[in-house]
Amino acid sequence: MANRGPSYGLSREVQEKIDQKYSQELEARLVDWIMAQCGDGLERPEPGKQNFQSWLMDGTILCRLINSLYPSGMGPIKKIPESKMAFKQMEKISQFLEAAEAYGVVRGDIFQTVDLWEGKDMAAVQRTLMALGSEALTKDDGHYHGNKDWFHRKSKGHRREFSEDQLRQGRALIGMQMGSNRGASQAGMTGYGTPRQIMRYDSPRRNGDRSPS
Repeated sequence: MANRGPSYGLSREVQEKIDQKYSQELEARLVDWIMAQCGDGLERPEPGKQNFQSWLMDGTILCRLINSLYPSGMGPIKKIPESKMAFKQMEKISQFLEAAEAYGVVRGDIFQTVDLWEGKDMAAVQRTLMALGSEALTKDDGHYHGNKDWFHRKSKGHRREFSEDQLRQGRALIGMQMGSNRGASQAGMTGYGTPRQIMRYDSPRRNGDRSPS
């Protein structure tokens, strides 16, 4: 793993628990999908978490992956420069993450750049790629490539379609409802968060009552 020293004490225990979430089975599935999705020009990595990290950590393959989910030339990442400079590689990872979220992956499933580049949480990287694959399969727009059994298809909400006439009637009804409230007044109402005013009522004095001294 890149630029990482040994872990000691609590940090080592935490890292071991994170590492236990990493799945060799998912690794093989994700490699198969990325190879199918990106097409020619990719060399399959040797099995293993560190090899999987090294394969993805410069960001180039990830950028190619997200672009492959769009029509040719319409991908969100216009330039994918080859570079051995650390900040350039992390920049490409960040571009991929932004594009993945824009594509539909929820933020809670997005890994952090250091999770991949420093190998801090490769299970989180797998989670993001699985979410991206499911999103691509669900869109069913012709840009997904590979076995459709590799990912689960997300359930779609039931969209109700309304005709223009139904929408026009709905707008008219809302207008009538709004018009019926025009005479309403807020006089005497107590605003939210303001103290109530207690009005003191004194009965009128009768004849012969003495005024207080």
